[in-house]
Amino acid sequence: MKAHAQGVYLNTFDLTVFIWLTSLAAGFLGALTGLGGGFVIVPVLSLVFGVDIRYAIGASLVSVIATSSGAAAAYVREGFTNIRIGMFLEIATTIGALTGAFVASMVSTRAIAVVFGGMLLWSAYEESRPRYVSEETGTDRLAGILKLDSTYPGLQGPRSYSVHSVPGGFTLMVLAGILSGLLGIGSGAMKVLAMDHVMKIPFKVSTTTSNFMIGVTAAASAGVYLNRGYIDPGITMPVMLGVLAGSLIGARMLVRTKTRLLRILFSGVILILSVEMIYNGLSGRL
Repeated sequence: MKAHAQGVYLNTFDLTVFIWLTSLAAGFLGALTGLGGGFVIVPVLSLVFGVDIRYAIGASLVSVIATSSGAAAAYVREGFTNIRIGMFLEIATTIGALTGAFVASMVSTRAIAVVFGGMLLWSAYEESRPRYVSEETGTDRLAGILKLDSTYPGLQGPRSYSVHSVPGGFTLMVLAGILSGLLGIGSGAMKVLAMDHVMKIPFKVSTTTSNFMIGVTAAASAGVYLNRGYIDPGITMPVMLGVLAGSLIGARMLVRTKTRLLRILFSGVILILSVEMIYNGLSGRL
């Protein structure tokens, strides 16, 4: 079997190696930013390797599960992940993911590409805006009832934080779940933005908790894609193995990486991919 990639025909072995290397980089980036790797995998598979976007989404969903399994364990062990927040918000994302997966079969691949690009563009814009940290030291009443406040490791020891706007964050998580099922991205960006900007959770806690959550969200919609035949083992296997390895490497580096650098990396990558996806969707190349 041969595949077409940017004007070059590749045999099965070469294609598998290239996809694995790309997935390795995607998993690394996904672990550092909380994106889950899908933000890179879907555009690259569809734009560079010529894979049908629905099969790219199916492979991405499986890779998202692998990313969550690989990176989340390390983050929990390090003490960054807020498990109570993750378990609570997973209720919303799972409901949304099932809804999005069913909707995906009713719309065209061009529409999916444009929505994907728009989501990337919005995420890049939101993350580039200055974050105004609330001076409020109290907590949201619901956060207090659910005991969501916690601490995370800092350079001078554990740092405490309070959670705010729980209803607003929960509502955004439903939308994140819908986008996950529709686009196969795990919706790490929206999860991070919801926790970082709306719930006022520290960025490193947001990204690590996002990684903890995306596996459950992706698993809910991956079953729907599998049932419809959109998960190809020949594509999914190298993607999954590459993303898993990359996520483990990224998880180790997150502890030593500055938050500002993560934000710049986050915004830059998804801005480039957003333009590519919107252009190719509108021009009918997908």
